[in-house]
Amino acid sequence: MSITELGTQFNLKGRDCVELTDFSSEEIQYLLDFAIEIKRKHKNGEEYQPLKGKTVGLIFEKSSTRTRVSFEVGTYQLGGHALFLSKNDIQMGRGETISDTAQVMSRYLDGIMIRTFGHENVVELAKHATVPVINGLSDLAHPCQVLADFQTVLEHKGTLKGLKLAFVGDGNNMANSLLIGGAKLGVDVWIASPEGYEADAAVVAESRTIAKETGARIELVRSAAEAVQDADIIYTDVWASMGFEEEQKIREAAFKDYQVNEALASLAKPDYLFLHCLPAHRGEEVSEGVIDGRNSLIFDQAENRLHAQKALMAALIG
Repeated sequence: MSITELGTQFNLKGRDCVELTDFSSEEIQYLLDFAIEIKRKHKNGEEYQPLKGKTVGLIFEKSSTRTRVSFEVGTYQLGGHALFLSKNDIQMGRGETISDTAQVMSRYLDGIMIRTFGHENVVELAKHATVPVINGLSDLAHPCQVLADFQTVLEHKGTLKGLKLAFVGDGNNMANSLLIGGAKLGVDVWIASPEGYEADAAVVAESRTIAKETGARIELVRSAAEAVQDADIIYTDVWASMGFEEEQKIREAAFKDYQVNEALASLAKPDYLFLHCLPAHRGEEVSEGVIDGRNSLIFDQAENRLHAQKALMAALIG
């Protein structure tokens, strides 16, 4: 199937990506296949520019390395123009309502990406915008990262359904989106977190409802060893995400038994994949032996942010 045929297999044009619940299981699988094909085309030097003549606004309330660079480069490679807008560049940072911002920007832009704190900001923006809105990260969800994560796993494992993914650490936005994405794709997701740091209860309930249809298993446990036992994928993230830096010392104590190190990783399958959304605090949530080891795919994973987001933008905006 050509990339043009693949790109039109599902009609997602004009849709939003607030969380992966916005898409069916089949649509998410399609986005992953589309991303892999876009990546192949890019590596072969073949031009693919469905965003030619289009502009995507990138709103950043949180600073970023991978999100900013991958969205700007991805928009350019698809033939479009990316407009970086920090909170200091637009009136939303000075009290203009999200509703007004959404309606004005919709008159100028063909799509909007927002990286913010409160998830309600993404929901409100999508509600009032008349162009596609993509959640580049909120405190509740990180759907773009999870698309790149499962693209990486698919490239290396050849399949997703029936795999066991163990997430060890804070039940943050990454844990939340992995639960939804895993449930949608038939991946068993085990979350190991200390008391008080569990994944969002509503997200857990929703993922379990989805999992009944796909056959996935969703488990929340206290023991990191129980989660990692026979896992195909081990995933972790920093213990104090952006906005929680003042809790660093408290979290270090709470998470002291949740480091992904060689001893813990030995419980997984020998060919397990190690993933981390980065940036990493080496020696804290993960040992250097694991993050730099032969099972680590952190840089493949980071690269795939570019290709997964290109697929998403091509499908929604192109």
